[in-house]
Amino acid sequence: MSKGFHRDIRLNVLVIFLLTIFLFSTAIARTSAPSVLSYTELETLYNEEKLTPLLQGKLDQLLTTPFIENNHKQENAFSKSSQLGEFLRVAQWNIERGLEYEAIEAIFTDPAKFEAMLDVKKFPLGSEERREIIAEAESLRAADVIVFNEIDYGMKRTNYRNIAADLAAKLKMNYVFGVQFVELTPVHFSRKKTKNDKQKQFIEYVKVDPKQYKGLHGLAVLSRFPLENVRVVPFKNQPYDWYLEEKKGASMLEKGRRTLAEKVFLEQSLREVRRGGRTTLLTDIVDERLPSGRVTIAATHLENRTKSKNRVKQLEELLELIKPITNPVVVAGDMNTSGSDLTPTSIRRELMKRFGNPRYWIETGIGYLLGFGIVEDFLMTSVTFGRTHADPTVKNIPFFSPNPGRKFFTTLEKFRFADGGAFDFRGEKTRAINGKSKTLANSNQRGQKGFITTYQVNRPVVIVGKTKLDWIFIKPFNLKNPRDDNQSYKFAPHFGQTLTEINKVLEDRISDHRPLIVDLPLGEPLIEIKN
Repeated sequence: MSKGFHRDIRLNVLVIFLLTIFLFSTAIARTSAPSVLSYTELETLYNEEKLTPLLQGKLDQLLTTPFIENNHKQENAFSKSSQLGEFLRVAQWNIERGLEYEAIEAIFTDPAKFEAMLDVKKFPLGSEERREIIAEAESLRAADVIVFNEIDYGMKRTNYRNIAADLAAKLKMNYVFGVQFVELTPVHFSRKKTKNDKQKQFIEYVKVDPKQYKGLHGLAVLSRFPLENVRVVPFKNQPYDWYLEEKKGASMLEKGRRTLAEKVFLEQSLREVRRGGRTTLLTDIVDERLPSGRVTIAATHLENRTKSKNRVKQLEELLELIKPITNPVVVAGDMNTSGSDLTPTSIRRELMKRFGNPRYWIETGIGYLLGFGIVEDFLMTSVTFGRTHADPTVKNIPFFSPNPGRKFFTTLEKFRFADGGAFDFRGEKTRAINGKSKTLANSNQRGQKGFITTYQVNRPVVIVGKTKLDWIFIKPFNLKNPRDDNQSYKFAPHFGQTLTEINKVLEDRISDHRPLIVDLPLGEPLIEIKN
């Protein structure tokens, strides 16, 4: 054989070798993850407040590095309607850790299995409620992008599943997962010893398997489209320290408040010692048919154990983070916009909140001048609650009907991206799911009064124990004025809906939060504005 023949063989082998390396490296780039902590390291995280530089570095990496699986691309993924043309559907759902994983998986992947879960006595065949539940499941199943809050990875309470990965695999979708917290209470109880029989039973119940336990809890985004530019960005402003405060334990007053909540609303507040903090998970979904070829998804979960003003600070951080983005943006998640201060309380804190607060003395003085007593004060408090529990966007009326949650929404509405773009606050009734026409009605479903609530305790008392905490906010393709009905509706929110029936499938609910959906048209929709 000639030398040229051997040279050609060697050249071909080299090309194949280099191609193999390229393909292998590409595959690695599509799937990446930070190192999880060993069980011994988790024990150290619980026991030692000050960590070694090595362990602190590993923890920091875990809290800032996303888990990514990016191997799927679904063709012709967009839905289509006569009103919107092709559109992207976004869903958001706080799934309460994924405790009811089987039901969640069935909703998104298996209509027959899901329908089999419906109690025929409670939801008779052909009944309107049964039809509504099935329709809501179909609406969720059509989502192109799903934002999940409160999602577990390697926790005993959810059978050590990697819930985001498991769901993504079933749906053949790409996913990213960002860690908010490393949960340490189960690690502590697994080592605890006691002679008390009741405590022994409890400790045995919560005891974890060191080989399977990872203790990760956070946010996830699932997508039918490729994911790029993935980041996990913890908030600098962390108003509640979930490690030091929870390890210290609740005060007597706080224990009383939690006991009352458990008896009245059937809601348990368990101790949660954990490292980490609230964060935002960002990713771009990429497809040439999208406006600008990409859309940025910002999944977030703001702090509940703090005052409204501190949630505003977290919002301001988020807005500064996304300000340079010129393509459309979706911000979705549990924003905890209750207006309530759920920081664990104490006698000292309650005294300072009243007597150490100038507002208390101003309100008291006005009360004396106007002749207000206990009854009038109760009535004013009731009116305030009635105004704000389902609509935290209502005006703040100082002293008489304050709404501390209002600033969150005024901050969001006033915000402008670097390109002049704004979030869509429009409520044009022909683009709302139920013909409502007030603030944010196109992106978040409104009810008779305020918004359809998204969170409720186990046993609400009329409207007490229900509130609107979860939101989807949209920066459309080219919107400069957040309330101008005459501007473009390309990639603007349409038919935002809160799915109120789906949680009823199980006796104890699938989650304490309801899912949301919204549709975003890729072009200018064919809907006429009706005055």
